[in-house]
Amino acid sequence: MTLQQLRYILAIVSCGSISEAAKQLFISQPSLSSAVKELEQEIGVDIFMRSSKGIVLSNEGAEFLSYARQVVEQAELLEQRYMNKQPSKKLCAISTQHYAFAVQAFVSLLKDLNTNEYECTLRETRTYEIIEDVRNMRSEIGILYLNDFNRKVIEKILKESALGFHPLFVAEPHVFISSAHPLAAKTMFEIEDLDEYPCLSFEQGEFNSFYFSEEILSTRSYKKKILVSDRATLFNLLIGLNGYTISSGVINEDLNGEHIKSVRLRTESNMQIGYITNKKANLSLLAADYVRKLKSVISDYGYPILSEEDELD
Repeated sequence: MTLQQLRYILAIVSCGSISEAAKQLFISQPSLSSAVKELEQEIGVDIFMRSSKGIVLSNEGAEFLSYARQVVEQAELLEQRYMNKQPSKKLCAISTQHYAFAVQAFVSLLKDLNTNEYECTLRETRTYEIIEDVRNMRSEIGILYLNDFNRKVIEKILKESALGFHPLFVAEPHVFISSAHPLAAKTMFEIEDLDEYPCLSFEQGEFNSFYFSEEILSTRSYKKKILVSDRATLFNLLIGLNGYTISSGVINEDLNGEHIKSVRLRTESNMQIGYITNKKANLSLLAADYVRKLKSVISDYGYPILSEEDELD
């Protein structure tokens, strides 16, 4: 077993395919496939499950990956300390629901990154895909919320996928509207106040379910509803159509602009926002640093960070 082979495994997981990893590593696909096969035969474990649709980590491969990542990181620290070797390209992937604070923490992470090369992914995506990304280790961290309505369903899926949920903070639901909205002067909304205006939600694709919705009150009947796939479109529609969406209330003017306003929504349902990780793998140094940035950003907004005792089993 060599460090090069371990680096090959990390590259394949990061890229999601052997062919793409081979391009980035500047080697042929057959050579890379052969190196992986040799390693699998040596350790007696199938690291990847192969099918016509591509490859995914096996359960044993997920465990192997966590050790491989630690070995490679420690080897690089030794090389930098004693051989004056430049650090390799930093890799990190995050999947998240559409939260400005997640983007803000990502920006802070990269600004403080002391390296000339990095390849990081921030994927704002659907709830089911966040879970799948972390389960298959395409992402180390996934950010989503739990509440009284979706908790049992999401917890069941997380448990079956060997994922852990780590709470960050509790958010009181707010409504995002345009600062020019006819009701912009209100300081508290009843949901009925908004019945005549379009409700905007993030669509969840083929795995659409009330339990996967990013917005609370997902089972409520709305007169006007628009599904969108990205935050930029949602905010444009908020402004153009006097629409609204229900979210955490954490908004960043630098990222979202000065034309969006956050107003408290009267409801008994709070949102416990946190991040999920794969129990079979330890976080990389960069991913662990991202978690610290997340907590710092959230604290700056005045939200208390939940303690380890609030973590779910």
